Amino acid sequence: MKIVVIGGSGLIGSKVVERLRQRGHEALSASPASGVNTITGEGLDTAFAGAQIVIDLANSPSFEDRAAMDFFENAGRNIFAAEKKAGVTHHVALSVVGTERLQASGYFRAKLAQEKLIEESGIPYTIVHSTQFFEFLNAIVQAGTVGNEVRLPPALFQPIVSDDVADAVTDAALGKPVNGTIEIAGPERVRLDELVGLYLREKNDPRTVVADPEALYYGIRIDDRALVPAGDSAHLGSTRFEEWVARPVPAH
Repeated sequence: MKIVVIGGSGLIGSKVVERLRQRGHEALSASPASGVNTITGEGLDTAFAGAQIVIDLANSPSFEDRAAMDFFENAGRNIFAAEKKAGVTHHVALSVVGTERLQASGYFRAKLAQEKLIEESGIPYTIVHSTQFFEFLNAIVQAGTVGNEVRLPPALFQPIVSDDVADAVTDAALGKPVNGTIEIAGPERVRLDELVGLYLREKNDPRTVVADPEALYYGIRIDDRALVPAGDSAHLGSTRFEEWVARPVPAH
């Protein structure tokens, strides 16, 4: 079966492409580097020809409010037009747990607009809502650093490793469209500041973590509901923080 993976060269996309090929499918990695541009529509008709499934893992190159909205709306319209021409029967997209609860952020307003386009496209779909990845802990540290301190809200956090995300996205794509949302998360729920403290100690980083209820998470205030699944039905990954952080850093 031919499956197109938009953003197939990224962190999750490359893993999904590998998994699909291991299962015997024709997985096409689509990105500007391969001549596919979702913003202009260039290459979409050719890439989607003969495809049954499209997995959209692309992210906006900018987190600025207007730029993110333009990216997701323009890309979405072009993708769905091309999918309808090609007769695609399942659209899968990766989004974020808590998107509807993080609307103070322009980026998450753009993600919600993307989801609305998916729901209204008329194409059977599955949206996978994931919690934050372990691999982004360093970016969270950098965003919260002020001098020698890392100021973070002590909100509940349930991160997941990228391998478990790729497994979930692959399974969702090869399953029947749910015409709704699946939530995935890591196996453990912890406080954001506590987990970052553990991370810094593992990395021998001398910075001090300060739990600050007024600290912002990527520009917005969050509470205990913001970054964790809403109910008890989330699919949980198996990899714990201790296992992930002990892995050797991949060579580049």
